[in-house]
Amino acid sequence: MTFADIHAKLDWDGLCSAICASTCADVDAALRQSATGARCTLAQLRALLSPAAGARLEEMARLAHAHTLRRFGRTVQLFAPLYISNECHNVCTYCGFSLTNKIPRKTLSTSELLREAELLRGFGFGHVLVVSGEAPAHAGPAQLETVLRNLRPRFAGLSLEVQPLDTADYARLRQCGLSSVLVYQETYHREAYTRHHLRGRKTDFVYRLETPDRIARAGIRKLGLGALYGLEDWRADTYHTALHLDYLERAYWQTRYSVSFPRLRPHAGDATAGSIPHPVGERELAQAICALRLFNHEAELSLSTRERPHFRDNAMRLGITTMSAGAKTNPGGYAEASAAAPGAKTLEQFSMSDERLPDEIVAMLHRNNYEPVWKDWDACYDNATVGCDAP
Repeated sequence: MTFADIHAKLDWDGLCSAICASTCADVDAALRQSATGARCTLAQLRALLSPAAGARLEEMARLAHAHTLRRFGRTVQLFAPLYISNECHNVCTYCGFSLTNKIPRKTLSTSELLREAELLRGFGFGHVLVVSGEAPAHAGPAQLETVLRNLRPRFAGLSLEVQPLDTADYARLRQCGLSSVLVYQETYHREAYTRHHLRGRKTDFVYRLETPDRIARAGIRKLGLGALYGLEDWRADTYHTALHLDYLERAYWQTRYSVSFPRLRPHAGDATAGSIPHPVGERELAQAICALRLFNHEAELSLSTRERPHFRDNAMRLGITTMSAGAKTNPGGYAEASAAAPGAKTLEQFSMSDERLPDEIVAMLHRNNYEPVWKDWDACYDNATVGCDAP
């Protein structure tokens, strides 16, 4: 059995109704449970995601903060995305990399990849997230193996956010130093998923939904989940993400987990001029983060530079433990920003809200009495065939 088998039996509309039907008494019960130090149940999570819980957000945030401090202390892990290609064979309504967008395409050469790596090391990063569009000819397993082998001596932690792969491919990449894989379902609403994914392998809802099972079976150390907020009802997508997380923790208890909370952002080729099907405000995003933390005390919760600085400056108090910093969402973006690579700028996947440099994020964390963590794992712990001399 995979999560796809569980998902096939779920009733989206019924879930939305159940969440919205939660009462103030249901919210009180969930908060009392959380105040004892215990995790909230799935039924209580529905109450915490409900409109009735919106008025209790400050109380939810205090409890989420307390649980996060107890588990993670006053630390925030920092990472940076390293985009290796914006080639993509999919047509997706919300992404600047979509095949039909007539924009400059680029796949980094080895020398360009290493230049990006050295710049990120110079900032202090010990962990990078390798990102690409979904184009097997440019970023398939063989190309990813080469990328990981080139990056492994320079970083202690290597993550991937690329096209879904088969179990054997993940196992192969694990031997090259792969530490973790992030794969977002975008939305768990099957019909909405079909409306937003028009062409390419990403149209296969079930294959994508089963990807975390394949990742865990391959022995990958950490696995990241998430929904793209704005495509469908945020309350139901958050609940499905939590249900997926709960299933994975029970089925693959050896694996660590993280959850991200990306919101739709403007992008090149957006024919709707930034229109979002189901807008999610900052207060609603904060409620989703707090509810997830009260449901799960162990998972890392991550927030990207999609969000504006003021929100990110306070995100640690909601339960966030991981942040990107100084992110560039186009191949070669760090070199371009340093004026080291003259020429036409390649396309960004989406526009960012927080453009602060890593040292500015570090200063912000210190002002809030938090410590940045550049590296939380050492390569010698991984059973890989290539070594690492990362700081």
